[in-house]
Amino acid sequence: MEHSTDSDLAPARPPSKVSGLLYGLGLGGFVDGIVLHQILQWHHMISHEEPTDTVAGLELNTLADGFFHVAAWFLVLAASIAAIIAWRQGRLAPSWSFHFGLVLAGWGIFNVVEGLVDHQILGVHHVRDDLGAPLSWDLGFLAFGVLLTVGGWLLHRHGVRAMEVSSPGRVPS
Repeated sequence: MEHSTDSDLAPARPPSKVSGLLYGLGLGGFVDGIVLHQILQWHHMISHEEPTDTVAGLELNTLADGFFHVAAWFLVLAASIAAIIAWRQGRLAPSWSFHFGLVLAGWGIFNVVEGLVDHQILGVHHVRDDLGAPLSWDLGFLAFGVLLTVGGWLLHRHGVRAMEVSSPGRVPS
């Protein structure tokens, strides 16, 4: 007959928030790069500084976009590593709303930081570099980022509450 130990009775550690936030940051970068840079071609990483109306300018912007995608890829890799570490530590698995709320919040944080740094502070590109007055698009991008962050956090908090109900005392708020 097996005997229980104190560690058998200890509550499981709550899910980690790190992987969800990192996934959101990385996937937000991919959405930005794929949709705005490649599909819609509204801007490139440095298109306000180096216009894309010459082959040399387009090549330089494409290179900068590539480095941007590498950074997004490393964020997704870091998210995968964080998820594996949490799993190996025996943490509870997150609920869908716990995890995807963090992913949305991470995407929103990406948009806000990228919008403030690249669009406003550095001015290396704007959401619509093909327009004469891009400020309204930049502000819309920031507002969308804030909505993603707030909505994602609310969804995450809903997941925390749901996990508290299903496992009382095991998931701290």
